[in-house]
Amino acid sequence: MDNDITIRPAVPHELDVVAELRWQWILESEDVPVTGHEEFVQHFVTWARENTSSHRCMVLVRGQVIIGMAWLAVLARVPSPRALQRASGDLQCVYVVPGERDGGLGGQLIDAVLARARELGLERVTVHSSSRAIPAYSRHGFEASPRLLHARVARITSYP
Repeated sequence: MDNDITIRPAVPHELDVVAELRWQWILESEDVPVTGHEEFVQHFVTWARENTSSHRCMVLVRGQVIIGMAWLAVLARVPSPRALQRASGDLQCVYVVPGERDGGLGGQLIDAVLARARELGLERVTVHSSSRAIPAYSRHGFEASPRLLHARVARITSYP
């Protein structure tokens, strides 16, 4: 890993910076925000603080500047006679700022999240990927599965 690059859990005072990355991502994808910038940042920070038990944010830092993020959502699973405590994960919101892409940093971030998932004893980690990112996830151990299905139940822009 690059000497001035670190990947570590985000700390609470950095959540506004992480929110800025999420805002930038939406603008970059030419999507239209449903809220104003300040309202989004405030909502995001509150949400992140309220969901620390289920969502863990890792940040990619060059020097002192956060240049990327990834979230690991942890979901408790139904107990089994083989394992009373079970959980799986979902890799979400992997993002690296444009000027830092294509140098392997995103892959390092994915690997760090997978290492964290192993530490937590998760059974599996899934990811919903854009077509462009599928090769990156594949290089880091993700595989297509004929047994993992999904159903789109609604196109939600806001959840109650």
